[in-house]
Amino acid sequence: MQTSEPLIPLGRLKKRAEFLRVRDGRVWRSRSLVLQARRRPDGVRSSSDMTRFGFTATKRLGNAVTRNRARRRLKETVRLVARSHARAGYDYVVIARQGALTQPFEHVQKELLQALEGIHKDKRSRA
Repeated sequence: MQTSEPLIPLGRLKKRAEFLRVRDGRVWRSRSLVLQARRRPDGVRSSSDMTRFGFTATKRLGNAVTRNRARRRLKETVRLVARSHARAGYDYVVIARQGALTQPFEHVQKELLQALEGIHKDKRSRA
Protein backbone atom coordinates (compact mmCIF):
# COMPACT_ATOMS: atom_id res chain seq x y z
CA MET A 1 0.00 0.00 0.00
CA GLN A 2 1.88 3.05 -1.27
CA THR A 3 0.81 6.50 -0.18
CA SER A 4 2.29 9.90 -0.72
CA GLU A 5 1.70 10.83 2.93
CA PRO A 6 4.53 10.33 5.41
CA LEU A 7 4.21 7.29 7.63
CA ILE A 8 3.53 7.98 11.29
CA PRO A 9 5.79 6.30 13.85
CA LEU A 10 3.87 3.92 16.11
CA GLY A 11 4.43 3.46 19.83
CA ARG A 12 2.82 1.30 22.51
CA LEU A 13 0.65 2.03 25.51
CA LYS A 14 1.85 -0.09 28.41
CA LYS A 15 0.68 1.45 31.68
CA ARG A 16 -2.82 1.04 33.08
CA ALA A 17 -3.15 4.81 33.56
CA GLU A 18 -2.59 5.34 29.83
CA PHE A 19 -5.35 2.85 28.97
CA LEU A 20 -7.72 4.49 31.46
CA ARG A 21 -7.08 7.95 30.04
CA VAL A 22 -7.93 6.79 26.50
CA ARG A 23 -11.13 5.16 27.79
CA ASP A 24 -12.63 8.63 28.29
CA GLY A 25 -12.16 9.52 24.62
CA ARG A 26 -14.13 8.62 21.49
CA VAL A 27 -15.28 5.05 20.79
CA TRP A 28 -16.00 3.10 17.59
CA ARG A 29 -17.49 -0.40 17.77
CA SER A 30 -17.46 -3.09 15.09
CA ARG A 31 -17.82 -6.85 14.95
CA SER A 32 -14.09 -7.52 15.30
CA LEU A 33 -12.90 -4.73 17.56
CA VAL A 34 -13.64 -1.71 19.68
CA LEU A 35 -11.43 1.28 18.98
CA GLN A 36 -10.99 3.98 21.61
CA ALA A 37 -9.08 7.16 20.77
CA ARG A 38 -8.04 10.30 22.56
CA ARG A 39 -5.71 13.16 21.71
CA ARG A 40 -2.63 13.12 23.91
CA PRO A 41 -2.18 16.19 26.12
CA ASP A 42 0.85 18.31 25.33
CA GLY A 43 2.47 17.53 28.68
CA VAL A 44 2.87 13.80 28.00
CA ARG A 45 6.53 12.79 27.60
CA SER A 46 6.02 10.81 24.39
CA SER A 47 6.93 12.50 21.14
CA SER A 48 3.99 14.58 19.92
CA ASP A 49 4.25 13.27 16.36
CA MET A 50 4.04 9.64 17.50
CA THR A 51 0.84 7.62 17.56
CA ARG A 52 0.55 5.06 20.35
CA PHE A 53 -1.58 1.92 20.42
CA GLY A 54 -2.59 -0.37 23.25
CA PHE A 55 -4.16 -3.80 22.84
CA THR A 56 -6.44 -5.73 25.14
CA ALA A 57 -8.68 -8.79 25.15
CA THR A 58 -11.01 -9.64 28.02
CA LYS A 59 -11.43 -13.07 29.56
CA ARG A 60 -14.89 -13.25 28.00
CA LEU A 61 -13.12 -13.85 24.69
CA GLY A 62 -11.67 -17.18 25.86
CA ASN A 63 -8.59 -18.71 27.42
CA ALA A 64 -5.10 -17.20 27.28
CA VAL A 65 -4.24 -18.87 23.96
CA THR A 66 -7.39 -17.45 22.35
CA ARG A 67 -6.84 -13.97 23.75
CA ASN A 68 -3.20 -13.92 22.62
CA ARG A 69 -4.19 -15.02 19.13
CA ALA A 70 -6.76 -12.22 18.91
CA ARG A 71 -4.20 -9.65 20.10
CA ARG A 72 -1.61 -10.88 17.59
CA ARG A 73 -4.13 -10.52 14.75
CA LEU A 74 -5.02 -7.00 15.86
CA LYS A 75 -1.37 -5.99 16.24
CA GLU A 76 -0.65 -7.11 12.69
CA THR A 77 -3.73 -5.28 11.44
CA VAL A 78 -2.57 -2.08 13.13
CA ARG A 79 0.92 -2.53 11.70
CA LEU A 80 -0.50 -2.76 8.17
CA VAL A 81 -3.23 -0.10 8.37
CA ALA A 82 -2.47 2.46 11.05
CA ARG A 83 0.82 3.96 9.84
CA SER A 84 -0.95 5.63 6.96
CA HIS A 85 -4.39 6.22 8.52
CA ALA A 86 -3.92 7.01 12.24
CA ARG A 87 -3.41 10.57 13.41
CA ALA A 88 -0.25 11.84 15.02
CA GLY A 89 -0.57 12.89 18.65
CA TYR A 90 -3.34 10.41 19.42
CA ASP A 91 -3.44 7.38 21.68
CA TYR A 92 -5.60 4.43 20.65
CA VAL A 93 -6.77 1.32 22.49
CA VAL A 94 -7.89 -1.66 20.41
CA ILE A 95 -10.12 -4.13 22.26
CA ALA A 96 -10.54 -7.56 20.69
CA ARG A 97 -14.01 -8.97 20.07
CA GLN A 98 -15.02 -12.43 18.89
CA GLY A 99 -14.94 -11.30 15.25
CA ALA A 100 -11.20 -10.71 15.51
CA LEU A 101 -10.85 -14.49 15.64
CA THR A 102 -13.63 -15.57 13.28
CA GLN A 103 -13.62 -12.91 10.54
CA PRO A 104 -11.22 -13.16 7.59
CA PHE A 105 -8.08 -11.08 8.15
CA GLU A 106 -8.92 -8.73 5.27
CA HIS A 107 -12.29 -7.99 6.88
CA VAL A 108 -10.61 -7.11 10.19
CA GLN A 109 -8.28 -4.74 8.32
CA LYS A 110 -11.27 -3.12 6.62
CA GLU A 111 -13.04 -2.66 9.97
CA LEU A 112 -9.98 -1.02 11.53
CA LEU A 113 -9.70 1.34 8.57
CA GLN A 114 -13.39 2.26 8.90
CA ALA A 115 -12.95 2.74 12.65
CA LEU A 116 -9.94 5.03 12.21
CA GLU A 117 -11.83 7.12 9.66
CA GLY A 118 -15.07 7.13 11.64
CA ILE A 119 -13.59 8.01 14.99
CA HIS A 120 -12.09 11.22 13.63
CA LYS A 121 -15.21 12.43 11.82
CA ASP A 122 -16.80 15.58 13.13
CA LYS A 123 -19.56 14.72 15.63
CA ARG A 124 -22.03 16.99 13.82
CA SER A 125 -21.55 15.11 10.53
CA ARG A 126 -22.61 11.77 12.08
CA ALA A 127 -26.29 12.72 12.39
